[in-house]
Amino acid sequence: MMKIFIGGSRKISRLNEAIRNRLNNIISKKFIVLIGDANGADKAVQNFFYGSNYAEVFVYCSGSTCRNNIGDWRTINVEAPSNAKGLKFYMIKDSKMSEDADYGFMLWDGKSTGTINNILNLLKQKKKGLVYFSPKKDFYSISRIKDLKFLLNLCDNKNIEKINKKINLSNIINELSFPRQKSLI
Repeated sequence: MMKIFIGGSRKISRLNEAIRNRLNNIISKKFIVLIGDANGADKAVQNFFYGSNYAEVFVYCSGSTCRNNIGDWRTINVEAPSNAKGLKFYMIKDSKMSEDADYGFMLWDGKSTGTINNILNLLKQKKKGLVYFSPKKDFYSISRIKDLKFLLNLCDNKNIEKINKKINLSNIINELSFPRQKSLI
């Protein structure tokens, strides 16, 4: 069964009709949903699935407790090192979600570092995804680094600079653009 990693920006707390239609497609195809426990997009999507009485949902939580599990679905608790704080604490859970998923669906405001990191994780694992880019109110398929570069070019440069400072975005993009080849000798 196809597993869909759904994630997004904490600033996105309402789902428009286009997003709800995509979520209804997930339900109609009986895909398994992997979702985080944050406020914003995670909580809004959880509310949607709860209102749709959809049971094929797993909520991933950092540490031993979930911040949100609206449908009282099965949980996957991902332990983080005791020294992991803030964004790094939650990125460990997100990394596990991208590993467990077959496909990603991200709701991105063009500013969220965590969401762009999720997209990068999917690309590193050669997994495809769909990004709802809220500033343009449109969907973008992501399967290659050039797709991500196109999306980043739609963003405000100041936001990209902030993300770059937090996760070293430019280095990650370079590594994905020019992967190291294994030596034959």
